[in-house]
Amino acid sequence: MSTIIHVVRHCETVWHAGNRYAGATDVELTSRGLAQAAALAEQIAAADLPVAALYSSDLQRAAATAQPTARALGLDVTLDARLREVNYGIGEGLTSAEHLERFPEAARAFVAQPADAPFPEGESGRAAHARAAAALDDIASRHVDGSVLVFAHATIIRLLATGYLGIDLNEYRRCFPLLDNCTLTSFEVTPGSSRARILRFNAPAR
Repeated sequence: MSTIIHVVRHCETVWHAGNRYAGATDVELTSRGLAQAAALAEQIAAADLPVAALYSSDLQRAAATAQPTARALGLDVTLDARLREVNYGIGEGLTSAEHLERFPEAARAFVAQPADAPFPEGESGRAAHARAAAALDDIASRHVDGSVLVFAHATIIRLLATGYLGIDLNEYRRCFPLLDNCTLTSFEVTPGSSRARILRFNAPAR
């Protein structure tokens, strides 16, 4: 009694080239990102995944990535704020180098313990993981023995993968240092369980 949840990282945003921390900031996709979303929809449709439903973070970069796939599959997208990216507080919109320059102590604490030492005015990785894991558990409960697509964000996906493996959440940056735009990470989730199987990570749609 499990559910296959394919989680897609959104496509390229206007802050991607500068490698800026977007977090809860509602940044847009670039023209290239919109083209990527259209190509992703074609790939997912061609892969013929038996998708029963689509869910997305309510931030526009995720929702805009989801829309072409929704049209291709003839499904609606359910938005869920629990799937949002981690809120980086005063670190939003800045690069790692700018973090170190402007608030070095907080930046070093975040790098050392990213799940438990959030930037000031921000959200801990542990709290973000709890809300996202609860969202996926609810989704799994609605679609037992089926499969769904979820559109979300890099850090949230890495936190989920780390948590499902039973690893300390502070290790998510070490265990999963990279997650590309427009890729799929697939979990086999049993409702009510804190563990899940990782079927693929950072993979192309087909």
